[in-house]
Amino acid sequence: MADKLRTQQQLEALQSRYVGTGHADTTKFEWVSNIHRDSYASYIGHPPLLSYISLGLGECRERVRGIMLERMVRPVGNPPEVAD
Repeated sequence: MADKLRTQQQLEALQSRYVGTGHADTTKFEWVSNIHRDSYASYIGHPPLLSYISLGLGECRERVRGIMLERMVRPVGNPPEVAD
């Protein structure tokens, strides 16, 4: 029982510290958006990886960086409609 409580407390500490870890009320849309944003941030933050992606796309590195920054605004489209 103590191990389960300790695990739960560690999870809650992580969730309060890092937004991307989610919480009990996180929707699927929010979760997927966070994953996409984290991925784009990682690509942009690692210049060799960004160069590799830009080489594969046949675009200059700064253009690919700009495209990825724009995609971070709405990485998975509009949020779903909420029915009342």
